[in-house]
Amino acid sequence: MTHGLDGSAAPLWERDAELAGAARAVEALCAPARSGSLLVFRGEAGIGKTALLAEVRRLVRDRCTVWSARGGEAVTSVPFNVVRQLLQPALLALGPEEAREYLGDWYDIAGPALGIAEPTGRQADPRGVCDGLVEAVGRLARRHWPLVLLIDDAHWADQETLRWLAAFAERLDDLPVLLVVAHRPDEAHGESAVLLDRVGAAARPRSTLRALTPEATAGLTRASAGEHADAPFCREVWAVTGGNPYETVELLAKVQDAGLAPVESSAAELRDLNRSARGRGLVARLEAMGTDVTRFAWAAAILGTRISIPLAATLAGMKPEDARRCAEQLCTARILATGVQAAESRYAEGEMEFVHPLIGSAVYQSIPGGVRTAMHGQAAWAVTQSGRGAAAASRHLLEVHPDDDAELVEQLREAAREHLAVGAPDAARRCLERALKEPPLPGVHAGVLYELGCATLLNSPATTVRHLRAALSMPGLEGENRVDAVCRLSQALVHNGELEEAVRTVDAEADRLPPGPARLRLQAVHYMWEGIHAGEEDSPARSRSLAALAGPLTGRDNSERALLILRAFDAMTRGENAEEVVELCDRALVNGRLAPGLGWTDTEWGFELLVMLGSAYAFADRLDRAESLFNDALRSYESAGWSGGHLALAHAFVGHVHRRRGRLAESEAFLREALRLADRVGSGLPMHWDAACMLIDTLLARGHVEQAQEIANLYRIEPPYPSTIVLPDLHSVRGRLLVAADRTKEGIGELEAAERSAAARGRHNIVMAPWAGDLARALAGEDPVRAEALAADARVQAERFGTDTAIGEALRTAAALETGQRSVTLYAQAVAYLEASPSAFEHAQARVEYGIAARSRTELTRGLTLARSCGADGLAQRAREVLETGRGLR
Repeated sequence: MTHGLDGSAAPLWERDAELAGAARAVEALCAPARSGSLLVFRGEAGIGKTALLAEVRRLVRDRCTVWSARGGEAVTSVPFNVVRQLLQPALLALGPEEAREYLGDWYDIAGPALGIAEPTGRQADPRGVCDGLVEAVGRLARRHWPLVLLIDDAHWADQETLRWLAAFAERLDDLPVLLVVAHRPDEAHGESAVLLDRVGAAARPRSTLRALTPEATAGLTRASAGEHADAPFCREVWAVTGGNPYETVELLAKVQDAGLAPVESSAAELRDLNRSARGRGLVARLEAMGTDVTRFAWAAAILGTRISIPLAATLAGMKPEDARRCAEQLCTARILATGVQAAESRYAEGEMEFVHPLIGSAVYQSIPGGVRTAMHGQAAWAVTQSGRGAAAASRHLLEVHPDDDAELVEQLREAAREHLAVGAPDAARRCLERALKEPPLPGVHAGVLYELGCATLLNSPATTVRHLRAALSMPGLEGENRVDAVCRLSQALVHNGELEEAVRTVDAEADRLPPGPARLRLQAVHYMWEGIHAGEEDSPARSRSLAALAGPLTGRDNSERALLILRAFDAMTRGENAEEVVELCDRALVNGRLAPGLGWTDTEWGFELLVMLGSAYAFADRLDRAESLFNDALRSYESAGWSGGHLALAHAFVGHVHRRRGRLAESEAFLREALRLADRVGSGLPMHWDAACMLIDTLLARGHVEQAQEIANLYRIEPPYPSTIVLPDLHSVRGRLLVAADRTKEGIGELEAAERSAAARGRHNIVMAPWAGDLARALAGEDPVRAEALAADARVQAERFGTDTAIGEALRTAAALETGQRSVTLYAQAVAYLEASPSAFEHAQARVEYGIAARSRTELTRGLTLARSCGADGLAQRAREVLETGRGLR
């Protein structure tokens, strides 16, 4: 609004319901309970959204802290623009050290996005940055409560801000914050529209503003032009403006400027006056003010928001005094407003904005195309010269016509790197796609495609595949970058469900390289993808080949270390000697720690390799090392702000180590959090299968069969299964679930599928894939001969692997199939092995079963104590029931 931004009531006709809702929200915010809420005002341009925001500001004056921001049509491509407007002033007022202390670990994650800290140097995770921004606002709200956040023109907010806004809207119940958002419903598209819909769905209430009725327009007209305004004149004002409050106020201002009497005889002039306030009429009025004023207005429109008079003067090619004169004329004409004049005072003194976005849009569209493009180029130069960096200039560079400009390509590449460093891959992608249109020089073209593929790896594997294939097909990408491109291409293919193609791609590149570190890295990647492939063919031959390649390696570089890890994981799944597995894992470390370049947040190798390392330790009974490794993953991802799929997997594997240690309640908590984090990333992803399978296994150990079934139903843990390996073995876990749910026949079928899969692939680790014990127990009644054969084979495999857990579990299975003293003896042996193992739940299970078989109250009591300490509710209940009946116990 032009008038009305000063707080006058004139533009707020017929907004009683909206004002009442705002008043209730303010009272709830300021009440002792300090309840946060969200209001959303929607409507077409000029319908009165900004006036409502101004009224909210008036309502909370002297009662709340108020921060405000506005989206801009010219700056939708600037990442974090709107959230920076909101938070940056308050954070800068704290000072760097105080802000770091206040935000804690989130400072290095959210600080670069907010422009208050330098990037850490590694590519930031967009979801982690979004979470950091949510946490930053939460902490600031507790410092500045009660806090009111006003966001106008949210349809023009950048996508990074909208992602934060959608996430923050879900947290408002816990914070003393009133968030008020205004936007036009039909001017956001694609993901922006989806995000605004999420915000709207959380609003209480979401109001769609309507045009004023003829009666309200008449009241507004008489309030402005005088009570003597007659009915025909008022009716014509409504007909001309359609009841749009902004157009009505502007038209009435023109009536006053023209000294027009508000009577029927003057009504015919209203349409001409209205045209002069908008579109071509506004442009004609601007041109009549002179060339200098027009050019300054053009410069302001190019800059869009937070218009600096010195920067606009530079862009318009004017002396400072001439620029100030032009600015004053534009303010007098109600085209621009200074920071002091702007109703919400969102800009610093000396900065300007257009009085209404419609005016800014009209001025921008009036600039001749060639001139507009040239001015964007000049603006990019001016912004760069001001020291604000390539990223700040990139929105202007995106508008410049392609012209074989090698320097512009480099500027866009630098801008992309800056965007990636603060967690804005979409902005980086736009810069690199624009660089391709220039186009880059032949020797640079492949490098731009490579960088574009890297920028899209996290959020669009299919796009990454396309760009990296193109980069590899042309000259210019050689050496380490080429090998890295091949590895990243294979990773994108795996995430895109094309595992076999990933292996072929790596093999083709390895074949063209001579022996050396680069070829060794590609061979390692080959074995890594084959190692996680559940449907792998000729697995025994592959294992022999990997063993021959890794045998002489000492771990002198990361390629050798990777192959040692892969060999250890393969040996673990095959049930080879556990001591040799651990020795291979240890050789892959440097002084017991991950080597530089092979950490959880290093992108050269990816997390899959380290998951294999931790899993090899875990299933080889070295749970201390597995726990240390996966806790390191958790810390690394949290400190780096990687709160998407990486953090979900870290929680899952920490939870699985707790399960292996028998800390079942802790395991369940970590695994449920893993699934919550995974759900935020998407649905039906490989991480869902791992985390859900681990959680089902844990819930079954706890005796919570119905909850386990609920998880299986929710995540559709049923055939068809994914092409990647799932830990623990998916067939085994689902078979155990079916048997526990009294679907024994189906369970036997699933366990037999696990048996066939293990035989085909040579994977005989009875801890990772515990199907043999469950199948033997399930078949004991109807086919005891086969059950005994399964148990005997399990003992052979367990002794070959050699861990206390494996041998103890095999003995427990054998004991369950025997009777009398033979059973008691085998249970006693199982207890001895499992007591020496790190597997507390399996120990408790064996102790309870031993107590029952030996009719020993002492052993049963010890088993009950162990079961309780593990959180194994079902096992504890079984022990209690036997103890309470007491029949036959000694």
